[in-house]
Amino acid sequence: MGNQPPLAGITILDLSELLPGPYATQHLVELGARVIKVERPGGDGARRMFPGLFQAINRGKESITLDLKSDADRAVLKKLVKTTDVLIESNRPGVATRLGVDYATFSAINPRLIYCSISGYGQTGPSRNWPGHDMNYAAMAGAVAISGRPDGPPEHTTGVPIGDIAAASFALISILAALRARDVTGKGQYLDVAIADSLTSWIMPRYGVWDLAHRQGVESGKADILQRPGYGVFETADGQYLTLGAIETPFFRSLIHVTGLSQFDDAAYDEYPARKRATDKINSALAACIIQKDYAYWAEAFEREDVPFSRVNSLAELAEDPQLAARGMIRQAGDANVIAYPVPMDGIDGVAAKVPAAGEHGKDILASLDREDC
Repeated sequence: MGNQPPLAGITILDLSELLPGPYATQHLVELGARVIKVERPGGDGARRMFPGLFQAINRGKESITLDLKSDADRAVLKKLVKTTDVLIESNRPGVATRLGVDYATFSAINPRLIYCSISGYGQTGPSRNWPGHDMNYAAMAGAVAISGRPDGPPEHTTGVPIGDIAAASFALISILAALRARDVTGKGQYLDVAIADSLTSWIMPRYGVWDLAHRQGVESGKADILQRPGYGVFETADGQYLTLGAIETPFFRSLIHVTGLSQFDDAAYDEYPARKRATDKINSALAACIIQKDYAYWAEAFEREDVPFSRVNSLAELAEDPQLAARGMIRQAGDANVIAYPVPMDGIDGVAAKVPAAGEHGKDILASLDREDC
């Protein structure tokens, strides 16, 4: 593909640290934007705390170090803002204003600026100044309450920082929408992205089910959400794990045919509510059956009979998965394996590879400001 990437010509100033902001701007890099990472003296804290994380989500960016408590360095930032399309910051509410790097200040310099703040609980509300991490936001959003064992207490069980990634995703969506709106109005805008809000939005499907049941006078709890017949993680004879998702009746019938669990080959189980009432019985029988044979046997059988399944890949196995390999999801970037932007698009030919050193591009960026006589 020889076309320009979708965001060619767009400049992003990334003042954020750790995960949500840098994850969002990493995708903007892959989409063709120029991202200038503005780091405090000493660099983004993730460089020291989580170097693998830092390298994964700061590829292809330029880095300049600025002390935003310094008048001289704030003056440099103001010069950069004049020609910037989007600024992202992740300070706690009020910090940007105290430093004089807030939206009101910068929009006066550049009315076309899109300014995105990513914070835990947002810029308003009684919890806005609370500190927090992914587990805290997931708890407020209701995700912890519906996680863990169906009959157990609330748990924070996911290995993925879902709150941070949800916020990064909504920041991306909102930034792209604001760029489109600017094409029409000629004006930028302020985006207040809260991690707790973003994850609450992800709860929408579960909340909808609960709300309908509640309005009908039926209380729906965690067990109702998590208990599904023919659905779960199962161990095979060779110590591997696979997942099954035979929720719909045709898939369930195929599953019963493959496993030979004839006790469930009955028209009484054609309706999902009937199967759901027998969840424990069905899943226990499946577990006892599947552990009798190796993964390869079940993979061949389930694929042949069109049963929804997948192997449980470890992180070490991602690069070897034939489907992910066919999609080009794990790619080589220098001496590292990296995960590519997940949607094929014209103008996106590869992945950003180089991880900048803190302040690596400072001299060149300052020189370009002088040339532009900002």
